[in-house]
Amino acid sequence: MIAVIGGGICGLSIGWRLAQAGQSVTVFDRGSAGKEATWAAAGMLAPQVEVEHGEEMLLPLALESRGMWQGFASELLRETGVDVDYREEGTIVVANDRDDVEYLQHRMTYFETLQLDVKWLSGHEIRKKQPHISRSVSAGIYSVLDHQVDNRKVAQALKSAFMASGGILKEHTDVRGVKTVGGRVSAIELIDNEILVDVVVLAAGAWSRNISGLPNNSRPPVRPLKGQMVAVQMDPKAPLLENVVWGPGNGIVPSIYIAPKSNGRLLIGATVEEMGFDRNLTAGGVMELIRSAWDILPGIYDLPLVESWTGLRPASRDDAPILGPTKTPGLVMATGHHRNGILLAPITAKAITDYIVRGTMDIIFKPFSLDRFKEL
Repeated sequence: MIAVIGGGICGLSIGWRLAQAGQSVTVFDRGSAGKEATWAAAGMLAPQVEVEHGEEMLLPLALESRGMWQGFASELLRETGVDVDYREEGTIVVANDRDDVEYLQHRMTYFETLQLDVKWLSGHEIRKKQPHISRSVSAGIYSVLDHQVDNRKVAQALKSAFMASGGILKEHTDVRGVKTVGGRVSAIELIDNEILVDVVVLAAGAWSRNISGLPNNSRPPVRPLKGQMVAVQMDPKAPLLENVVWGPGNGIVPSIYIAPKSNGRLLIGATVEEMGFDRNLTAGGVMELIRSAWDILPGIYDLPLVESWTGLRPASRDDAPILGPTKTPGLVMATGHHRNGILLAPITAKAITDYIVRGTMDIIFKPFSLDRFKEL
């Protein structure tokens, strides 16, 4: 039996693909599946505008996974009837003042060296696309290939698809530990019993390193990175915004994003805070989010505030995912996705399923093994 610890988007995607491949697989989640980082996210599929210096090795993986998303979304719709709101309007990164423009010019040069399909826009061109953008916005970068989904609908669809394919979902079931015999995984420990397993896939997000019984050489260096978010409600028949928009932030909001959903919800995020497992919303965090978003889209001032929440991103030491086998036979990693869990879910599921079923992993995944942290 294969046990997947963690029922977020990656754990559910892996479980679904394994079940489709005829494997006996159970996904365990300490709460409700899909209700942690997956639920807290904004659903952006934006490897181009989000790439940073030092992440060049991650870019091919991210681009390939983005290319899988349209088919992934279509398959979920066929299997479950759930439309995950896959949207292709593209993403715009905007500048509010001269310093912002200089920064974006630097970013544009970097994107061009990576041969990414992006376009420079004037403020006038941005407002032709999105008339409600602030008059203070003077320039921007448009990435037509950076898309989005509704991550909460994806979680709902994946739960249905996984169970319809023969997988077993155990929610509100805390996996306390992993047991090994002779150095190999043999069982998982629950509160009141043990379950014998052949393979454990560790996909527990920010909680991955806290599972007891993991050998030291197979314990992933993953920590929680707190993010606060808010949502306001637009009229879905007359939305203020249709593209995802990124812009400069303030304080604990290093950059702001505004993501419109087809039901009229407008998501605003997110803070980046090293606060351990603290889940509290703060007045300062919410203030910075709304103020930064208002600078770009003044019309949000009169919109009702409908939700505010926090999430814990699972961040590794180098902010890249940890994928594949470990020094402990039978223990497989699928964690540490940081801000890219939604984007990388399709390719993560493929990688882990290929490894478990066929014993192989494509060379594109080699830089993301747990072994790389020996060098750090």
